[in-house]
This record gives sequence, structure tokens and C-alpha cells, in this order.
Amino acid sequence: MSTSTQERPLAGKVALVTGSSRSIGASIAKRLAADGADVIINYHRIAVEAERTAYFINSRDGGRAFIVKADVSTISGGDYLLQECVRHLGAPDILVLNAGYMGHRPLAETDEADFDLNFDTNVKGPLFMVQAAAEIMKPGSRIVFLSTSLTKASTVLPLAIIYTMCKGAIEQIVRVLSKDLGARGITVNAISPSAVDTPLFRAGKPPQMIKWIASLNPQNRIPVPDEISPIVAFLAREEAGWINGQIIGVNGTL
Repeated sequence: MSTSTQERPLAGKVALVTGSSRSIGASIAKRLAADGADVIINYHRIAVEAERTAYFINSRDGGRAFIVKADVSTISGGDYLLQECVRHLGAPDILVLNAGYMGHRPLAETDEADFDLNFDTNVKGPLFMVQAAAEIMKPGSRIVFLSTSLTKASTVLPLAIIYTMCKGAIEQIVRVLSKDLGARGITVNAISPSAVDTPLFRAGKPPQMIKWIASLNPQNRIPVPDEISPIVAFLAREEAGWINGQIIGVNGTL
């Protein structure tokens, strides 16, 4: 964390980050907390990682984080997460829809169950969670979705057809909601990272594939989560109030 102890631009704000127990989500939660926000850490399966992230935040001066287990691929799970946020900290001022699922199947092997899992996690859950959150969020609040550079990259992955479809849908949701909620002073944006170096990214990939993916970038490397989270933190600030309806590439010009 590079934020100075004197600079806490999100002090007094409540942040809810879905899928924030590890990797990019955990980095976002930590960065928002470092900037002064109180944070809800959300996880679905692995409690120990959520506990580790919350401990990191709570052990810092002024940091405050609560853990909530919820499956945000379901409408009921998203509603429960919001209710727990209100119970612990109040209505969210910052909502980051980070939780996601990326299936890897060719078209011939894609089935309805795979389609539903991808769309429930990446599209339906986030959309209906925003619908519920919008009822309690105040003017000046911030909503940030996570997309992917795969929606625009010249080099695409044939096994990621459903995932890329989902993120394309998210980008259209951002365009429309930025008009709807923007009229109330609530901004809606998305960041669009390229591949990020996380355990999930590396799982099952041989070293030569990771090297090839890195070679697609002019910097010939793969970023780490802490290079992604500062952009979300900036969008959460008051100074970012005139950024709305944007899909912001965080991809090293990939």
C-alpha cells in the first residue's frame, strides 16, 4: 500500500466488495480500507482467506472490516450481503462487483449448466444486487463493475466464449445504468483488466503459456492485483464524480 497516513480520501465511507477474500478482490478491499473506508469482505467458500484479509485491514490503524459469507451468484445471496452490510456498517457508499466465474470450455462442450453458472455469477447476480443497492445508496455513491480486456483484445481465447459474453453484457449494463443512476448522482463504471497474476490465473497453465500471455503485452509481463486496485480506489473518490459510464482499461495497452 502506497497511501500515506495523512491521506484518507474515503474516510467515513462504507465499501462493499464482492468476492473479496483473495486476489484482486482482496487487493481492492485493502486499498479502499487504506484510503479510509470501512469494508465488508465477502466470500462464498473459503473462510480462512476472508479472515486473513479482514485481519490485515483490522490490524492497521483505523482499519475496520467485517466478513460476510454469501453466494452472490444468487439474488437471495446478494440481498443477504446487502442486509449484513447495513447491519454492520450502514448502506454502502461504494459497491464493487468483483466476484466472478471464468469457465474454460470449447463451444462443442459448452452446456446449459455451464452457461447458467457463468451468467448467474457474472451477470444476473451483480445486476440484481445493484438493483437492490440502488434503493439505499445515497447521491455521490460509486458502483464499479469488473469487465475484462477480452471483450476488445485482438487476441482472444476460444475457450472463454461464455465468459467473454458475460463481460460484454456487463459493459452494456454499465452504459445503461450510468444514465439511470447517474441522474441520482451515483456513478457506474467498470474497469477492464487484462490477465492478472493470481493463483487462479496460474492454475493449470504450463509455464510456456504464461510466458506467451505475458509476451502479448508491450511490457512483456503480467500485472499483480495491487496494480489493479488503485484504479477502483480512484473511481471511489469524490474527485471521480465526473467519470460515469466508462469502461476503463487497466491492461498495459494490451
